[in-house]
Amino acid sequence: MSKDVHGTRRRTGSLQSHTPCLDSADPPSSKPAPRDATGGRYLLHTILNTPRLEQVVPRLQPDLLHQVIQTCGLEDCGELVALATPVQLTNIFDLDLWRAHHPGLDEQFDADRFGLWLEVLLETGACEAAHKLAGMDVGLVVTGLAQHILVYDRAAVMPYETFDGEQVDTSRAVYDRLTYDVGGYVLVATRADSWEAIIEVLMSLAAEHPDYFQQVMRACRTLSNSGHEIDGLDDLLAERDQVMLDLAVNREGRREKKGYVTPAQARAFLQVARELRLESDARPPADPIAREYFRSLDESREADIDSASGGLAGELELAPDSDDTAEAVAAVFEVLLEAGVLAQSPRGLLISQEEHEGRLGRIHTHMQCVLERDQAAYFKRNEELAYLANMLMGGCAIQSRPFTAPEATDAAIAVCNLGLENWPPHWLAANANEPPSSFLIDNDLVSVFQVGWAVLHNNVSMYAAEQLIGILSRVRCDDREIQRGLDVLRIKMAKYSQAGTPWRARDALDVIVSLDMLTWAVLISLIDECPVLHLGVAALSNSRTLAVRVSDFEFISENSQIASIREFIQSLPETLR
Repeated sequence: MSKDVHGTRRRTGSLQSHTPCLDSADPPSSKPAPRDATGGRYLLHTILNTPRLEQVVPRLQPDLLHQVIQTCGLEDCGELVALATPVQLTNIFDLDLWRAHHPGLDEQFDADRFGLWLEVLLETGACEAAHKLAGMDVGLVVTGLAQHILVYDRAAVMPYETFDGEQVDTSRAVYDRLTYDVGGYVLVATRADSWEAIIEVLMSLAAEHPDYFQQVMRACRTLSNSGHEIDGLDDLLAERDQVMLDLAVNREGRREKKGYVTPAQARAFLQVARELRLESDARPPADPIAREYFRSLDESREADIDSASGGLAGELELAPDSDDTAEAVAAVFEVLLEAGVLAQSPRGLLISQEEHEGRLGRIHTHMQCVLERDQAAYFKRNEELAYLANMLMGGCAIQSRPFTAPEATDAAIAVCNLGLENWPPHWLAANANEPPSSFLIDNDLVSVFQVGWAVLHNNVSMYAAEQLIGILSRVRCDDREIQRGLDVLRIKMAKYSQAGTPWRARDALDVIVSLDMLTWAVLISLIDECPVLHLGVAALSNSRTLAVRVSDFEFISENSQIASIREFIQSLPETLR
């Protein structure tokens, strides 16, 4: 993606015409770039040839292993997965088995992915796969299996005779489907994929871990029941829904201890920030979601310190590292660093003097002052920045796709810079027009972000939508099909703007492509959950030729950018006429 939050604009394409245009080699698409299979295979080959790998892998953080799996492809990582511990796999499953249909929506359990994981685990043998599963939470394994099979007692599906001599045969309805008998239970497939892998794993569990097998089968049998009797007195979740809910709650609890936020929390936080009233006389109290988050984080940190002497991260009891093992771990980290899987040190809030003069100069000047005067406050501000980036990743989309981690950090810094520039003077001490350089010693970045986010929502997204509605009411096109599309856009934009969510009319904006593609690219960037400044704004005001891409944008961090957006909006009637 071509962007620079510091204001340096990167342009693509060549100067070939007198009209700014979108680069045709980069069609409008929000899909992420596909995984580089060749690079992934090379990385995996390098890792697998690391000496003492069997001692290295159990010492790697689960999120790092997950990044390797995503980079190299789960199907190719069987040897690596075989060396992971059950604790590591449980944490990797928390990351890998849950998918959101759209950024910001609640994540759902991915049954297909669970089946693929079973197939990969089986590559090292059924006994080893069963051993891995037996070390995991029963609820997780049951939930995954219940998406693929029904489980019945064998006696429950055998023919029988009633007291009055009537023959009852319920087996046909079961055995007409894909079935298998194991350990006194009848398994019935509800989907064909991963069926053979499930059978192999369960047979090995029955032989090697009978107690765990019985727990899994009894739970799956309960989930296979037809349900509660409907008597109108109870409003109960179905057994499957209850198990899925319990699994999701347990997962959220584990992730919260590591600093993650749920999509629901992130959506609520961002929505409250959009509704912040900057004209109110008093500064609002601290955000309750953020306050509770940092309280839980402090408690978790104290618990980690207390348990630090109980093994690696309080979870694994590994032998102390030998010199050879330490060298092997360092070698793997070096490989991951070179491949870009292991990120360099996170980009903090301090930059060079040259960058201080760019778009983000205000936030960096304030943070430099905090660093010089109060180290503890500086650490806290960086924690808050990570929290804000997590909120954007969990509860917001950018150009109809999820944020990447670097983008979320850049966006959070840009919004904080905008918040400092627009901090209401009546929230400051008497006779102060703007926050002093020491402002962030005693004031948190979360509140600053909320101010910037409210400005971004009201002065960019909502402003652009409301102005577009007025312009569309006056624009007339001779092409009936285009005019019909413009009318639909105006109606949808008015409907969703009234609800404060104009980006939900994003699809209807496609009609603008017929009139001017560059204008369309700018509008979908402005009327968004996280508005950004598309470089087409500069292209439209530049007399020189310029080719830009749909993905060319910069995060909005100061009022001068908002002023250029207003100039663009004022030119729309002429552009769309």
